Parts: sequence; structure tokens; C-alpha cells
Amino acid sequence: MDAPPSPVVTRSFRAFTLIELLVVVVIIAVLIAI
Repeated sequence: MDAPPSPVVTRSFRAFTLIELLVVVVIIAVLIAI
């Protein structure tokens, strides 16, 4: 299971997860602020 584009995939996955985490945190903060 050797894949050269593995780091690229992990990078994109990490970026997506980070963005999703930021969005979730912002939504929670807004809900708490309301």
C-alpha cells in the first residue's frame, strides 16, 4: 500500500479537518453568544 501522493492527501485532509474544526468552533461560539 505504497502511495507517493500520500503526503498531499494527508495535507488536504488536514486542511479540511482544520477548516471544519474552525467552522464548528465559530458556530458553537455564536450559539453560546446568542
